[in-house]
Amino acid sequence: MLTKIDDFLAPHLYPARADGSDPRICPTCGKGRLNLKTARSGGAFIGCSNYPECRYTRPISSPNGDEGEAISPDGKILGHDDTGLPISLRSGRFGPYVQRGDATEEAPKPPRASLPKGWSPESVDLDRALMLLNLPRLIGNHPEDGAPVEAAIGRYGPYVKHNTTYANLPEAEEVFTIGMNRAVEVLAQKATRGRGATVAPLKELGEHPEGGPMQVMAGRYGPYVKWGKVFATLPKDMEPEAVTFDEALALVNEKAAKGGKGKAKAKAPAKPKAAAKPKAKTAAKPKAAAKPKTATRK
Repeated sequence: MLTKIDDFLAPHLYPARADGSDPRICPTCGKGRLNLKTARSGGAFIGCSNYPECRYTRPISSPNGDEGEAISPDGKILGHDDTGLPISLRSGRFGPYVQRGDATEEAPKPPRASLPKGWSPESVDLDRALMLLNLPRLIGNHPEDGAPVEAAIGRYGPYVKHNTTYANLPEAEEVFTIGMNRAVEVLAQKATRGRGATVAPLKELGEHPEGGPMQVMAGRYGPYVKWGKVFATLPKDMEPEAVTFDEALALVNEKAAKGGKGKAKAKAPAKPKAAAKPKAKTAAKPKAAAKPKTATRK
């Protein structure tokens, strides 16, 4: 599929060169062929078919036909951080990224950060590169327990984190601007959607005659009345806030009668065990006759 798209867009992606040479020959190695590639972040770029021997890449041509500035195989220096380390823009197998420092024997993998979805290499300057490399960003301490709340960009996009709770953010830009109020709200929304979360009822209706509260709840498929393990969906013409006790009682009783599980029923008293049949007495064996005693001599 990608090859077909590449061939279809070839006139726009690889405009004719002034010298008449093949516009798809890699300008760096002179041997590889340029083609369309996809990045792990979801974007697309032009790269050399001789990868990884040749690491030439460039952004997709803009609508006006300009190719934009190609990223050198050694990276493009954007500036230096406060410690003097170079900050560079580079292109890798999974798309463009920024890097702090250079790879050395002591540090073969320097800090790196992929460009988030929607960020083009042309839009990344020193400040934006440092914003990415300095993630996660500490927003502050949660007002309930004092634990840190952070914002970052992960494999599945931008998010905020509090303890073990992760809540997604709609845009990467919000990672750098979100405040505590908004973060707490997003985290709370995630918690209410989580497994086992307690959802407040829309209306309390009172006690069922057989015991247990009846409540009007909001469900994924519409409002319903809950009583124990009975869930009775409200008719479409019935407003949740207007449900009366008698209406709710009729709904749950009808549902329970159709097989809905209500409150646990009392166990039937155990049947008395049948009296054990008397065992037939076996006839006693006759005792052996006593042997006559031998008279003793005086």
